[in-house]
Amino acid sequence: MTETRTYATGKRKTAVARIFLSPGTGTIKVNKRPADEYFVRETSRMVMRQSLELLEVLEQFDVNATVVGGGHSAQAEAMRHGIARALCELDPERRPSLKRAGFLTRDARKKERKKYGQPGARKRFQYSKR
Repeated sequence: MTETRTYATGKRKTAVARIFLSPGTGTIKVNKRPADEYFVRETSRMVMRQSLELLEVLEQFDVNATVVGGGHSAQAEAMRHGIARALCELDPERRPSLKRAGFLTRDARKKERKKYGQPGARKRFQYSKR
């Protein structure tokens, strides 16, 4: 049984998505649960499917994902990143359209750490001159 199964990793903030892409009917599972059950918000479901919808291959692949860390929005974006990378690995000709849409670019923005002597990352304690 020679089934072409592709693996890719997607990241966003602290969320990491491990994507296993295989030819199929279009079922998407996240942490062994259906995607529509895992992602409650409609926007998260839409973001997760964006890279498949862009190439119009939503019903051609089964997606099995393991997602850890971050919140639901970051997990959905990590899945989008991972699916886009897996699709590029399967067919390099898909790369220009995914790159133009910005799905292959790792969004490196993270929460900045709190500094000592301050209440937050940038905010300062109130200063009184007199």
